[in-house]
Amino acid sequence: MSPVGETGLMREGEVERVRRSTWAWESIGCWSPNALYLHNDKPGKKVSLHQKRKQVMKVATFALERWMSRWETEVEFDIAESGVYPLTTRDLINLLPEDEQQPAIDALLDLRLGYTEARGTKALRETLASVYENTTADNILVTTGAIEANYLLFNTLLEAGDHVIAVYPAYQQLYAVAEAIGCDVSRWELREDEGFKYNLDELRRLLRPDTKLIVVNTPHNPTGSLLTPEELDEIYALAGEVGALLMCDEAYRWLDLPDQPKMAPPIRNKGGHGISVGTMSKPFGLPGLRIGWIAADAEIVQRCWASRDYISLSPARLSDALTQLAIEHRDAIVARNHAIVRENLAVAEKWFAENADLVSWTAPRAGLLALVKYNLDIPSAKLSDLLAGEYSVMLAPGSAFGYEGYVRIGIGQRPDLFREGLFRTAACLRDLKRREGDG
Repeated sequence: MSPVGETGLMREGEVERVRRSTWAWESIGCWSPNALYLHNDKPGKKVSLHQKRKQVMKVATFALERWMSRWETEVEFDIAESGVYPLTTRDLINLLPEDEQQPAIDALLDLRLGYTEARGTKALRETLASVYENTTADNILVTTGAIEANYLLFNTLLEAGDHVIAVYPAYQQLYAVAEAIGCDVSRWELREDEGFKYNLDELRRLLRPDTKLIVVNTPHNPTGSLLTPEELDEIYALAGEVGALLMCDEAYRWLDLPDQPKMAPPIRNKGGHGISVGTMSKPFGLPGLRIGWIAADAEIVQRCWASRDYISLSPARLSDALTQLAIEHRDAIVARNHAIVRENLAVAEKWFAENADLVSWTAPRAGLLALVKYNLDIPSAKLSDLLAGEYSVMLAPGSAFGYEGYVRIGIGQRPDLFREGLFRTAACLRDLKRREGDG
């Protein structure tokens, strides 16, 4: 089929040009529902694109993000937050020596807000490459958050019918996009009766000779589980045995916890078929910059870049500059974040002990997140709505992750807000338990 305009046939050269353009759009899962096509076998016959494609990629509703959007600007005590309490621009500037602060402010104020290099400035890509081994700027693609990085990878690397193994429960994007593409997705489940640990025997059972991609997330959202260096090495080897790529969502890198096992190095350090996805949102407390990245083989980066031309085109210039500043001073930011997490973790452990008749958890081994199991007969979505609407507290419903009877908690919030959020949560649960008893 060849594209036509609304008013008639296009010239032969234009047909070929638009045909190539249409292929590119289709290759990333985007197309216009209003486009008209000429049928090759019946010249002059107009056929809608819906007729041409029997099945269009349709991604399932993003349950968690829809719920978060409903409440996150309404509540006072967000203890479902998946990142660290955000920094301000002033906080970033104050990381510099005092005599460098005003020049940095002037440089930002004088920065012209035009387009930046589409894949991220070379300076930023080199800065990001420095946090990996054997990596150059050509192995980095800067994206609009990790969410765009993941979306580009799925839509660039996968086709309908490909076999994918994805961790579950998980941030819904990590399996739902592949399912929407038409892939055969096997969910590698982390189970409560196994302490939400990665079971490598289960991975071996799911692995097939035609597996195209394995998707892991460590530290894990929403359970706080962790792959050790040895476990990640073994997963990398298993992927290599069948010629699969291994994509690791490393949104919680740099967020190790005291008295817990060592966090695995980024999978990009191994090169080859390992793909790392990073972000400024979770470990740096800078979600408003909307900066993420892919660290991978240069050919994969080039392909994702070509797809990205049709989506967001380039990062924001101001975000690019502030990200460089944050990465260069990451040790100070990580120390600040560790202090927040240590304080909140101590408060949380005391709170769980005091309310053991109502709630329990498997504390995170790294990162910021865990699932809270509650001992009440109420669906998690209803409980979360009640907490948000009547107690001004956010705890994300476990149903958004396919785990009913749980809510997700984050330990990265400002400590005074975190403490009050837990206090109000206990009050809500006690009220509900009292009502159950009265009933």
